[in-house]
Amino acid sequence: MDLPLAMEALRAVQILNPSGEVTMPRPAHPRIMCVANQKGGVGKTTTTVNLAVALALHGNRVLVVDLDPQGNASTGLNVPHHAGVPDVYDCLIDNVPLADVAQGVEGIPNLWCVPATIDLAGAEIELVSVVARESRLSRAIKSHPEQFDYVFIDCPPSLGLLTVNALVAAQEVLIPIQCEYYALEGLNQLINNINLVRQHLNPTLDVSTILLTMYDRRTRLADAVEQDVRNHFGDKVLQAVIPRNVRVSEAPSYGQSVVTYDPGSRGATSYFEAAREIAERGAAESLGRNG
Repeated sequence: MDLPLAMEALRAVQILNPSGEVTMPRPAHPRIMCVANQKGGVGKTTTTVNLAVALALHGNRVLVVDLDPQGNASTGLNVPHHAGVPDVYDCLIDNVPLADVAQGVEGIPNLWCVPATIDLAGAEIELVSVVARESRLSRAIKSHPEQFDYVFIDCPPSLGLLTVNALVAAQEVLIPIQCEYYALEGLNQLINNINLVRQHLNPTLDVSTILLTMYDRRTRLADAVEQDVRNHFGDKVLQAVIPRNVRVSEAPSYGQSVVTYDPGSRGATSYFEAAREIAERGAAESLGRNG
């Protein structure tokens, strides 16, 4: 067996973790993370799906809440989300408990998904007249009877009421930033919105994690953007960087994360490293708080 192939096979086994031996530390308290960036195409859904799968394969209990009417996170986890399937819309508008709409993800025991159907497209308008419209999702998550280690909320590419619901429900914001020109443009708007939500609705909200995505190591630009982002956000930026990788783009069309679709690929390895880093940071912070 030649060496690169052997290495790839070894990585695949570590990432798929069939024996359950490799574990990522579990946080002392549930971590509710909203994955947000109003720019489309920066890898929000891909990041949500792959981090959730990587953490679930390594001993964490994870819930994904798909809050994007396009339902791409539901597709990536192969969870049915055609019209008529109970979804997050029912929780937001009709107070249906999350537990009634969460579906187990096939083949990954510790992972559940609350799907989004096309009904969610109307929720922005319908929420306007609802009492406590900004905190509907927060209430739904808090009243879920099961304890999760992680709840990932995949936001739509806009700053409307759905994203506000995600920011009010979360304790942490994870921002994926694409390594290309204009990467930091528009981020000011997102940070301003986060600050507004913090002032008026959710005082403990924190931008805890920045993940660089679609990194093309062949370009000087990617390098410059990385330096820019690291200078701007400091140690909030994960060391793990997600490369441009064909496998990452292909995986959703098979209803899979890249972590299960091609576990030996660079894309899968990078998401595995990012998930491990998030888990280790969370455990270190819990220790710091309790120590």
